This record gives sequence, structure tokens and C-alpha cells, in this order.
Amino acid sequence: MEFIGTLCLILFLTLFFGHYSQRMGVPGVIGQLLVGVILGPAILNWIHLNTLVQTFADLGVIILMFIAGLESNIALLKKYLRPALVVAVIGVIFPGVIMGGAGLLFHFSRLECFFIGVVFSATSVSISVEVLKEFHVLDTKEGATILGAAVADDIIGVILLSIMVSMMGDSAGNENLGLVILKQVLYFVGVYLVIKWIAPYLMRTADRLFMTSSRTIMSMIICLGMAWLAESVGLSGAVGAFFAGIAVAMTPAHEEIDQSIEPIGYAVFIPMFFISVGLNMDFSHLLQSLGFVILMTVLGIGTKLIGCGLGGKLSGFDLTSNYVIGAGMISRGEMALITAQIGFSAHLIDPTHYSDVILVIILVTMIAPFILKHAIGHQRKVLAK
Repeated sequence: MEFIGTLCLILFLTLFFGHYSQRMGVPGVIGQLLVGVILGPAILNWIHLNTLVQTFADLGVIILMFIAGLESNIALLKKYLRPALVVAVIGVIFPGVIMGGAGLLFHFSRLECFFIGVVFSATSVSISVEVLKEFHVLDTKEGATILGAAVADDIIGVILLSIMVSMMGDSAGNENLGLVILKQVLYFVGVYLVIKWIAPYLMRTADRLFMTSSRTIMSMIICLGMAWLAESVGLSGAVGAFFAGIAVAMTPAHEEIDQSIEPIGYAVFIPMFFISVGLNMDFSHLLQSLGFVILMTVLGIGTKLIGCGLGGKLSGFDLTSNYVIGAGMISRGEMALITAQIGFSAHLIDPTHYSDVILVIILVTMIAPFILKHAIGHQRKVLAK
């Protein structure tokens, strides 16, 4: 029963903090993140990231990315696939090399530096998706490029992490790298089959079932099933949910599903995801590590903003679009947190450094929506002239 009270408090505060954030011209997600910081270990220490909160947060990520897939313009995603890949590759190289190299300044081992580079090469588009939706930019060439690049980033990051864990020979994650890649290739073959045949068949089957909301239930089965399969082959469940959303978007039921899924996600699960990011904040060792945290936060923002913006430039986008794309790729969120946790479990980083890395991830993730909002506003001003 304690969790019910916690959930009630969280939803009440996220509702009003999100509201007043938007009234002040700040993305609503920032207000929700701040609730997690205030209620968590960083300030009041009332709520901790326990199993139930984490489970709700995981579901929030999955539903948010499912909605992103549902609302994506498939033609735009296909059209901007090449730019997305260019943005993704440069967006991995820049933070990987620069932030990994910066670790040497703080006397980190070479393995730790490589690991830091891998952690910050990840992009968590979940929070960017929320800002893009709030400002109605998800269904644009920039939105399509950001979504495609984030998925590609995820795949590259998983492969790099798999290489590191395999090199360490950690028993918890010691799986042949070739087998991991083969599983992921087979997964994407399965994604094609789901989009082309399986999802349309399942949605037609749902139409014949005498159940209330049978289409919505079937769409959630597709979403959770693809998310679970993605996790089982070493990818993020968010990637699977995104492709599930695309699959359902290709069926005649996509508008009905979009309208029915959003209340489910935004009523409970999605706010819990944003809260969970804030709950990871901890200022207990901040003074000792202030130099590292400040430098890495600046680099965490700059490497994605400049690197992914450069990827946009090489793909023929104009300066304002490059700014939006770079800003949309800054957020690290759950992808970097998951990567950091896996690496920590595999002893790829010292425990004292691990908490500092987590703090940098959270700070970068909290600053990212402000930069993305500014980028979108700047683009609109330029286009209005």
C-alpha cells in the first residue's frame, strides 16, 4: 500500500510541476524531472528507485517510444534514413573519442576511458521525443532524422559494449560477440516480418474478437512483445517499442490506437519514467568531483550538439536544422544509465567513478530539453522572416 501513496504523490506533483513549467515557457518534462530530484536522494530523500518505481519507469519508456513510432511519418523516416545513419556514426565518434580522451586528464585507466566513451556515445531520444511532440516537430525531417539516428546509436552502442564485456570475459555477460550480432540481425529480419505481415494480421484478428478495446490490447501485445524480444537480444526495449509503433501505424487502426494509448501512458507510466531520471541524482560526492562533473557535462552537451550537427551538415541540412538535430541528440537518459549499469556490473569502471558518471548523465539529460526548445524556437524565427 505504501507504493500506492507514493504513486499518488508523484502523479500529483508531476501534474502541477509540468503545468507550471509550461506556463513559464519551459518544456513540461523539466518540471517532472525536478520532482524526481526534489523527492529523491538528492534533496528530500523521500522516494528511492525501488523495483516497483523502476518497473513503472521501464513501462513508461516503452509506451513513450511506442507512441513515437505511431506518430512517425514513415515516408519521412525512409527518406531521411541515410542522413540518420551519418548523424548516428559521427554522433558516436565525437563523444567516444573526446570524452574518452578527457578521462585521461583525471587519471582514469584506458579501459575506463574507453567505457566512458561508450556510455556517452549513447542517445536516449525518449526525452527529446517528448519535447518534439510538445512543439509539434516530431513529424518533420529533423524529427525523422533524430529518431532514425537514435535507433542507430543504440545499436552501435550495444555492439561496442558487447565487445568490451567480451574482452573482460565477465561471466554475467560473456556471450560470443558474433552470436550477439547474429541475434540482432535476426531481430531486424523479424521486425520487417512484423511490419509487413504479422502486425496487420494481428490487428485484423483483434477486430473479430468480442472484447472491449480489443484493438488497443492487441497493439499493447505487439508493443510489449517486440520490446521484450529486443531486450532478449541485447538491444533496448525502447527500440523494439519504437518499431512496434511503426508496425501498428501501418495498419488502418493507427489513429484509434494513438488516441487510446496516450492516456494510458501519460496518466501513470510516462511521468514515472521522468521521475526515475531525477531519482538517480545524488549530490553527496559533488564537491570532490566537481571538476570532472563540470567538464564532462560540457563535453556531453558539446560533442553531440556539434558532432550530430556536423552529420546534418554533411547530409545537406541547413544551419537551423543542424542545430535542431544536434540538440535532439544530446539527451542520454535511460540508454546511458543502462549502459553504465551493465558496465559497472562487468567491472569496467571503479565504483567511485561510477557515481560521478551517473551524475553527468543526469545533468546532461536535464539540460538537453532547454537546448532543444531553443533550437526549435530559433528555427521558427528564421523561417518566419
